[in-house]
Amino acid sequence: MSNLEKGLYIVSTPIGNLEDISFRAKRILENVDIIICENPKHSLKLLNNLGIKKKLLSLHDYNENILIKKIEKYQMNYSLALISDAGSPLISDPGYNLVQDYIRKNLYITTIPGPSSIISSLQLSGLAVNSFKFYGFVPKNKKSIKNLVESLLDCYETSIFFISGKRLSEFLKILFDFNLDRNISICKELTKLNEYVFRGTLIKVIQQVSSNTNNLRGEFTVLVGGRKMNKMNNKTSINATIKKQILKLLTKYSLTEVVEIVHKLTNISKKEIYKMTLIIKND
Repeated sequence: MSNLEKGLYIVSTPIGNLEDISFRAKRILENVDIIICENPKHSLKLLNNLGIKKKLLSLHDYNENILIKKIEKYQMNYSLALISDAGSPLISDPGYNLVQDYIRKNLYITTIPGPSSIISSLQLSGLAVNSFKFYGFVPKNKKSIKNLVESLLDCYETSIFFISGKRLSEFLKILFDFNLDRNISICKELTKLNEYVFRGTLIKVIQQVSSNTNNLRGEFTVLVGGRKMNKMNNKTSINATIKKQILKLLTKYSLTEVVEIVHKLTNISKKEIYKMTLIIKND
């Protein structure tokens, strides 16, 4: 058994360049009794590079509860490290229930911070970094993607997504179909020799991606700039005059068309107009 305090160590590992491992992360991995990882074959590349040999336990979305039961005999007397295939554990990776189990049992748990593709992508994106939202992986269902993109129309923060190269073009097309007039950034192979970042308007980035179809393997981080703050939005609200106009427009146009027309004329958020138009229509 190691001389570390018994408990769970959440250890961040490099997202690409193996030199990004921290001194502390290396020391912890050298001294824990057991390492919990996603894919042992993948983790062995890092551990072999560091000259570390440890007992490895595999953790994925479908065996987390089984693994928690399996390690109960180790929890009180052993130190365990949790790592992901790359970057900071738990971020769109398994391990949440494991951490909850340690917290529930009042066992020692700590984090060894380090690389994160989210932060690295933000730093390189050229987009606003003072406020952002992370959505994890883009949904696989097309309707869910459309609902997600629609929610971005009134989002003022930078939005961050993970997506596979196979689905990247489809996602960009849906952004285009919603006429999302924003700057975006797409990051791939960060910290590696083939690191590259697409930046610019949506149209420009779509053109860049289209001319690099041979480079669309693996996972990408997509960042969508937030909606620009419009001073009129802070001053304009749906007053009695606008309500009368909505009522008149409803006699000629569909609900969706009315929302679009009023939004262009007033700069009031589509969500707010939609809610009020529904009330007026059903009144």
